[in-house]
Amino acid sequence: MKKITWQVQYLFLPRVSRHCKKCGKTTKFSCSEKFRVNAQRRTLDVWLIYHCVDCNTTWNARIYSHISPQSFNPEELEGFHGNSHSLAEEYAMDTGFLSKNGVDEIEAPPYSIMGEEFLPGENVELTIKSKYLFPIKVSALIRKKLHLSQAAYLQMIENGTIKSIPEQDLRKCKLKNTITLIFSK
Repeated sequence: MKKITWQVQYLFLPRVSRHCKKCGKTTKFSCSEKFRVNAQRRTLDVWLIYHCVDCNTTWNARIYSHISPQSFNPEELEGFHGNSHSLAEEYAMDTGFLSKNGVDEIEAPPYSIMGEEFLPGENVELTIKSKYLFPIKVSALIRKKLHLSQAAYLQMIENGTIKSIPEQDLRKCKLKNTITLIFSK
């Protein structure tokens, strides 16, 4: 059995919807990939900065509040001060973090699927990986990469030519970090 790995790569950071005070309505905000670090006596506050796409008003998503500088991992603190792209990406892709900050909706970012294509009739063990826990339907990934219609994908599930390990409902399940699928004739 042939083993293939696909990697989901996000092309942009997700936009989020929330109320903009200046616009007076719910609008989309995009991540600036910059942090604000503020010292309050002997503690630090850290935010990830977002901008309203309509009026450019800033919104600060709280990461830490009143934390002692000694309790930070030194690399993480340096990342905040240096506006680390990878650290900003990590927070901007964290749906739990965004929800805690009062985001109304998180727009799924565009993505590409890196990895070898194959014919649906081949015997393949496929592992799909994502660096982030961004919920994308497994069916959408497979259909996009293998150029399958919804009907053809559902037919494969009905025939048992595609299964997941451990078994999940492949009509509804979403990719977390990794999923393994078995394609058979």
